[in-house]
Amino acid sequence: MAPLDPTPGIASNLFNTGAERLALLGKYHKQLMQGYLDGYVDETAFSEGALKKLIAARILWRPDEQQPLALRPLVSELIASMVADENRRQINADVAEKLEQIRNRVQAYRDAQYKGDYAVAELQLQRLTEHVHDLSGQFEEAIDSLWHRLNSDFGFVSSLDDKIRENERAQKQLRRLLDGLDLLDFTELIELSEGNNHLRKLLVSQLQSQLSSHHSSLLEVQKRLVELLAKFRQQQSRSLLISNMVAFLRQHPKYQPADYPNRSELPDLFNQASAIRPQAAIALDKASERQILAELVRALPRQVAVTLSDTPSASFSELLQDEEIAARQLALKTDVENFYLRVIDRGGSLSALEYLTEQQLPWDSEIWLYQILAEYQALPASEKQMFRLQREESPASAVNSLYLIRDISIGLQAA
Repeated sequence: MAPLDPTPGIASNLFNTGAERLALLGKYHKQLMQGYLDGYVDETAFSEGALKKLIAARILWRPDEQQPLALRPLVSELIASMVADENRRQINADVAEKLEQIRNRVQAYRDAQYKGDYAVAELQLQRLTEHVHDLSGQFEEAIDSLWHRLNSDFGFVSSLDDKIRENERAQKQLRRLLDGLDLLDFTELIELSEGNNHLRKLLVSQLQSQLSSHHSSLLEVQKRLVELLAKFRQQQSRSLLISNMVAFLRQHPKYQPADYPNRSELPDLFNQASAIRPQAAIALDKASERQILAELVRALPRQVAVTLSDTPSASFSELLQDEEIAARQLALKTDVENFYLRVIDRGGSLSALEYLTEQQLPWDSEIWLYQILAEYQALPASEKQMFRLQREESPASAVNSLYLIRDISIGLQAA
């Protein structure tokens, strides 16, 4: 007969213990909250039996024999998280420890599946899910803490220096969180979840989506911190200017500012106004100024009439120019066709530049080679297979990998 599974008994014992200790928190909630605010617990507010139960339940502890009872750090952190007390709230950013726990749970889950112990495997998968959600929730709590700090602590500090220090403190925490996100290697997580749909959905799909959202939120926080720091620095510079001016006036109580508008040269600090450009207009409604206006109009220089010579119109000259270009292009195309006919008649390979020199054609060598390539590319595929094209290339320079075409040889393909 197979041995009984001890898991239900363990789970029942764990349930009873947890329920009992949660009930203790609810029963003595006022005394515990007062101890959170004071930093220590008033022992006279509890009976001797209640104190023993709270100490045994790991809710209260005595750090030293000379010190009074106090809440355990985890309980204080739980209260700080629930009431959003950012001054006493601590964010655990040890991602490496969480990742090590995830690796151990994955290995325990695979070992249980390999042995066929599916009840233990299901329990390990449940604990693995808790670790993954705890890792994601850790970043979410830290981001909420940063936003709370931006919306509260920055607005209720006494000076700009305190605001700048709060900003630097928030940026350090942001940097730690970004470093923690960098520790998550999804290549490793994919290898851990290989061959198992449950692990792949938990470690890759869900976790990647959640951490991507956290990363976007951290970038928004970082952007906001940079904007606030620039604003604080600007306010600090203006405040420093005013405080220095106040200190100067205290040292020189009889100081009188100079009459700067009546000075010919102003200091650069005050000379910020742009120059005024005077504008004028003709007053046609004033009869006394008509004579002056008429004299000004007569004094204007007159345009000299220009006699145009009989020249062809622009459209006619452009037409002549277009016909000349078309004629040259037709002549170039004809010479290239004659070159290809010579290749067919000759049967062997023929150099383009040698043919150009031999026929004493008036074309530039670069234009000639370009037209031969263009005609070759324009041939139909069936006719292009008849010819064999070879390029004579050389590098442009010793330090340049660009190759220049020096000559082209066209020949017929062997049947």
